[in-house]
Amino acid sequence: MTRTTASPEGRPAADVEDLVAAADTGARAPEGGVGRLLMLTALAWSLFQLWFASPLPFMLGFGVFNDTEARSIHLAFAMFLAFTAFPAGEGPARNVLGIVVPLALTGLFMMGAKDEVPVWWIPLVGLGVAGAAALGSRRERIAPWEWAPALLGAAAGAYLFVFYSQISERVGAANMQDIVVGVAGLLLLLEAARRALGPALMVVATLFLAYAFLGPHMPEIIAHKGNSLGEVINHQWITTEGVFGIALGVSTSFVFLFVLFGALLDKAGAGNYFIQVAFSLMGHLRGGPAKAAVVSSAMTGLISGSSIANVVTTGTFTIPLMKKVGFSAEKAGAVEVASSVNGQIMPPVMGAAAFLMVEYVGIPYFDVVKHAFVPAVISYIALVYIVHLEAMKAGMKGLPRGYEPGPIMRRLVGFAFGAALLSGLSLAVYYGMGWIRAAFPDTAGYIVFALLTAAYLALLRVSAREAPLQLDDPDAPIAALPRPGPTVRSGLHFLLPVIVLVWALMVDRLSPGLSAFWATAYMIFILLTQRPLTALFRGEPLDGQLARGAADLLDGLVAGARNMIGIGIATAAAGIIVGAVSQTGVGSALADVVEVLSGGNLMAILFLTAILSLILGMGLPTTANYIVVQALLAPVIVTLGQQNGLIVPLIAVHLFVFYFGIMADVTPPVGLASFAAAAVSGGDPIKTGLIAFFYSLRTAALPFLFIFNTDLLLIDVGPLHGAFVFVTATLAMLLFAAATQGWFLTRNRIHEAAALLLVAFTLFRPGYWMDQLYPPFEETPPAALVEAAAATPEGESLRIRVRGVDEVGDPIEFVALVPMRGPADGAARLEAAGLAVVERDGRVVIDDVAFDSAAQKAGLDWDQEVLKVLRPLPQPSKYLMYIPALALLAGVAAMQRARARRASPAAPAAA
Repeated sequence: MTRTTASPEGRPAADVEDLVAAADTGARAPEGGVGRLLMLTALAWSLFQLWFASPLPFMLGFGVFNDTEARSIHLAFAMFLAFTAFPAGEGPARNVLGIVVPLALTGLFMMGAKDEVPVWWIPLVGLGVAGAAALGSRRERIAPWEWAPALLGAAAGAYLFVFYSQISERVGAANMQDIVVGVAGLLLLLEAARRALGPALMVVATLFLAYAFLGPHMPEIIAHKGNSLGEVINHQWITTEGVFGIALGVSTSFVFLFVLFGALLDKAGAGNYFIQVAFSLMGHLRGGPAKAAVVSSAMTGLISGSSIANVVTTGTFTIPLMKKVGFSAEKAGAVEVASSVNGQIMPPVMGAAAFLMVEYVGIPYFDVVKHAFVPAVISYIALVYIVHLEAMKAGMKGLPRGYEPGPIMRRLVGFAFGAALLSGLSLAVYYGMGWIRAAFPDTAGYIVFALLTAAYLALLRVSAREAPLQLDDPDAPIAALPRPGPTVRSGLHFLLPVIVLVWALMVDRLSPGLSAFWATAYMIFILLTQRPLTALFRGEPLDGQLARGAADLLDGLVAGARNMIGIGIATAAAGIIVGAVSQTGVGSALADVVEVLSGGNLMAILFLTAILSLILGMGLPTTANYIVVQALLAPVIVTLGQQNGLIVPLIAVHLFVFYFGIMADVTPPVGLASFAAAAVSGGDPIKTGLIAFFYSLRTAALPFLFIFNTDLLLIDVGPLHGAFVFVTATLAMLLFAAATQGWFLTRNRIHEAAALLLVAFTLFRPGYWMDQLYPPFEETPPAALVEAAAATPEGESLRIRVRGVDEVGDPIEFVALVPMRGPADGAARLEAAGLAVVERDGRVVIDDVAFDSAAQKAGLDWDQEVLKVLRPLPQPSKYLMYIPALALLAGVAAMQRARARRASPAAPAAA
């Protein structure tokens, strides 16, 4: 894949490649023996991860690692490569944080040490880390003093693996050796985070470490007893509560394999294939290159864990073409930023956050993908529409087609035939797989591999008949777009490993790690055989083709490992924050702060949480971003929402904070993706970020909507209802985009934009207006609890507001949802829910809650006082509100169409 100049005014492509290297893979690529050592280390990391994910250790009976051991080895590789692949920066001025942070933490560690713990050695470690940063280093070579932190960091990372049996015998009692290794490990990990990820995560993690020590000196609302050095090191480095916690475990078990799969797929040529297909299909439309950029970024985002890499991968080709059809440098960059950041919310990978959600929310991976699907897809559809509106406003045209299209009816029939053929093939594969497994239980795997290989050979033969795809110079004059048919056919075999991945995840419901392993294994098979088989089908000589395929595989394995350096370091460093939260209880203190600032107002709580998510997400990669915001802010919404009568599914809360954390990649002044796009386009990065944020308003609106209308997340929604929700939500999002972009059928007037926003809101949340007309609940006194339970419709929940104390004895008031099942007998229903109440001194008090009952799961406990009972009332269908909304939309459309005809009868109708 060759790159030329990114744009006439933009930064040269070599600089853009350096930008993504510095952000993702490590800017350093030394020559000679040192370069080979880095390559072999990265290769060893990839091979270890493939071994760990595969069933081979269990089949062969050796090389079996438990999760903690694997996390330790994973971090050791990441630490070594972080110091060797990422330079420190030249001179003390660029490394101020690398000097100040180790020295500040040295003081805190000494202050936190108990009397019996010697501290003379701590300044030596701190000065050593600060000194290495002060000396700095260049990109061209690894300085002699950098080998010490690289080797010591790897040793500290591998400590739990090497001393696993000894540590397991003294859980919770860190000895002097543990403390020394933990202190060195934390300081080196923070320095590795600074090198690989920039200052943001280093600073945030340092502040949380300082908070763990300085608890008694904090303001009263967030004060705690404080922790000693031994307690902090034991919690953060020796147990799996901190650095070696869930986040690093997900990175080890799941994320690495998906990143490696994406690197191998890109090395095979799939990245270029996605871009070319998108351009061949959409380049002829108004603003076609921008629409193609959105689609290609969506396809790249399926397998990419980095919005910056997504921007640069597709942006070097799409941004110059967008500028060529009339987009300004800033708008071209902003479209690429918005679509690339949107790739981070796109299942199945979601910037690796999908796998973290499985662990943190505690639901199957299939459910995470199902819940995230509709918001992500309608957000992308709306972005294509925004690009269309921008093209309409500027009177842009598309790029010239490479062929003359046939009649519309012939194309529609062809599309319908293709869709029917694909559906029939899908059903045949689904039922055929079921029959094969039932008929040949012992050899089904071999039969499936043989059939998959036959499909691969057939598709590769089709691909070999087409000319190889080249990534053309985007600055060269465009005679015509590539023809869609040959372009699509030239890489259909790239879809097979993606199908393997999706099938294993969504149909067979294998674990994400094992699914990624099988997809990666098949990708390795394709890389090794693609070149020689293509040459064979084309009648070309086979000389060196197998060796070139092996070289592609080697490059892909190394690239996958280097892509993982930042993610491995990010998940480990974010573990410091999670560990500090669990050790100090700052999460409940943050809930108190938000409650004080919001005054208990529900929308204010959500807005404050959104702003805090944006702030915390600044400068952090997707993975670390989600880890931090979920640890700090998800519990805030859950706790305060329940206290204010808003019961939200946990997945909705996690998606809420995740969406706003991701928005930090767009938002100036730190939006990293905006700076990357501006480097390609030659535009102003701040202006690019502002326009991208404006384009991304649709993504910012979605979380507020699905918090109140969980139908958007397909929660408790059937197939037909789900299809209905998808259509109406898409229409609502398009209207929201039209309102915020100032153009629907023609330029909007203020009252028309307001009407469009009103219609969009109604389509998104029709229940809001229906609740105003017909209250959904009737408030009854506590003494009428039994009667309210009897009157509640079967399967619905009775809402009970109670007052009691939380786990630490602080007073708390919240609403609990208790499902009512069985015949309309209130006492029997309460008993079936595990709830018994008694009246004392005129108060209704919970007397008993059965273990593992619906009442206990709702948060109810003995001795809580029932304050009021809210029983559901019958309501008309909330979808009746669509009638006035659509009537208002028709009125706006009629006014705009009439105005457009009067203004310019010859102007093309805007859709």
